[in-house]
Amino acid sequence: MRIRTVDAFTDRPYAGNPAGVVIWDEGPFPEDHRLQRLANEINLAETAYAHPLTDDPEADWALRWFTPATEVDLCGHATLATAHVLHTDGAASGTVRFRTRSGILTATTAADGEITLDFPTAPLTGIPVPEGVEAAIGAEVVRAYDTGPLGDLLLELADEKTVRGLTPDQSALTRLPHRCVLVTARAEEGAAPGRGTKGYDYVSRNFAPAVGIPEDPVTGSAHTALAPLWSERLGSDTLTGLQASARTGLVRTTLRGERTELTGTAVTVLDAQLRVQDGDRRARQPR
Repeated sequence: MRIRTVDAFTDRPYAGNPAGVVIWDEGPFPEDHRLQRLANEINLAETAYAHPLTDDPEADWALRWFTPATEVDLCGHATLATAHVLHTDGAASGTVRFRTRSGILTATTAADGEITLDFPTAPLTGIPVPEGVEAAIGAEVVRAYDTGPLGDLLLELADEKTVRGLTPDQSALTRLPHRCVLVTARAEEGAAPGRGTKGYDYVSRNFAPAVGIPEDPVTGSAHTALAPLWSERLGSDTLTGLQASARTGLVRTTLRGERTELTGTAVTVLDAQLRVQDGDRRARQPR
């Protein structure tokens, strides 16, 4: 079985968000416990599993996502990584349709390798700041939002400097009833990534210890909530978000009502072969 590691939402290796990608050519997915054990072994924020669909009129591939601890309903960076692998392998071109736990998702690869995902927009509802949240993240919250089916808590903070400087209490975050805790702020005036020529409009970070990820480097699905927030606030349907993790990454967002387009690039950094099958106690000798 071939396993790739792909850095998503970046155009250079060792940046963006790494995802494992496993193309399952042998038919339907195996038992869930095998997928979970392999995702735990790969030990990245997400591992994506895809297999081709031959009799589905709505989708070309089945797609699932696993963290080291659990299966999740939606993952942007691992979807982008999967589309990148299918494109570079020649297994797909143009627009690919994925059947997922979040419905049919599409990924369109341009000639230059840029990939645009079509995801459902997260509905935002303003809520009171939950008790204990400010102590958990170590900062005052300006506004808080529920993100509906996305299952995340979105927190707007005072400024970019505050977002970048957070050192949250991971144990306290784990006790909150949310998949992820997203923090965001408007970009500082004239802000631009240190290495690039493209500016960005807002910054974010994403903490998800509840699903085994202390901090996710670049989160595509989070931008389905960030896009409607900042598009309304800044008066533009197309914006660029910088996720200010140690690895950093850029996500271009285009709000189209109930759908949000997420655009970025990806780089394959590792191509490996699984040598020991689940349950096989005998490790094969290197050739």
